[in-house]
Amino acid sequence: MTIILLYLLCGAVAGFLSGLIGIGGGLVVVPLLNMIFRLQGNIPPDLIMHLAVGTSLSSILFTAVSSTRSHAKMGGVLWKYVLGLAPAIVLGTLCAAWLASRMSTYGLRAFFVVFLICIATQMLFDFYPHPRKTMPGKATLAAAGFTIGGVSSLVGLGGGSMSVPFLRWCGVDMRQAVGTSAAISWPIAIAGTIGFIVVGWSDPTLPAWSLGYVNVPATLGIACSSVFLAPLGAKLAHSLPVPILRRFFAVFLYVTAGEMLWNILH
Repeated sequence: MTIILLYLLCGAVAGFLSGLIGIGGGLVVVPLLNMIFRLQGNIPPDLIMHLAVGTSLSSILFTAVSSTRSHAKMGGVLWKYVLGLAPAIVLGTLCAAWLASRMSTYGLRAFFVVFLICIATQMLFDFYPHPRKTMPGKATLAAAGFTIGGVSSLVGLGGGSMSVPFLRWCGVDMRQAVGTSAAISWPIAIAGTIGFIVVGWSDPTLPAWSLGYVNVPATLGIACSSVFLAPLGAKLAHSLPVPILRRFFAVFLYVTAGEMLWNILH
């Protein structure tokens, strides 16, 4: 029962912060699941990061639907970008799931640490590339989609941390960039969940109630609470100093990266 409550708390924190400051829930879910899985004591250390990433991706299956519908109703989703990026995103996500299965938990954790530091720096300095005036060609969209899908699959995110800056570079305004990014997270979640289930299916050391590298109780707990808390965070975003909160969260990401790096080295 205690573990279930921790899953619910993990989802609540991720959902609230996602709605409040527009960050991907996986930035919180993956580090928290690392701690929760270590506390459980029945999961081999070599599986913890793989389970955290796969479970984070599977939880996005639930949150992406409601988020995309909300943005689509307000005209915030540019489907031409979703359709242009989706095929390469799926391919990149599946390839990265296979690559993750060949990586050690330390290698996967080190990649996540580097990614956290990059995202924290981007948030701290509010850096976005200078926008262009026209939609890029098919080759550029394919390369971007493959990269977004691949990196997102390795770190357990819906891709917003990369797709929003890319869409801003394409000349899309912030509101539509966020809405389109929410829609893009759906193919990442589907391909990532399937990929991590398949590559981890035959692992004999998996804990109970796991489908490959996806822990079902954790997925359901995170999804249930995050769906309810995300709207609250979004509502408070209109009355709180979000730019200042984003900088504080960037510092939190630096601390989280440091803690994970310490565990790698020790």
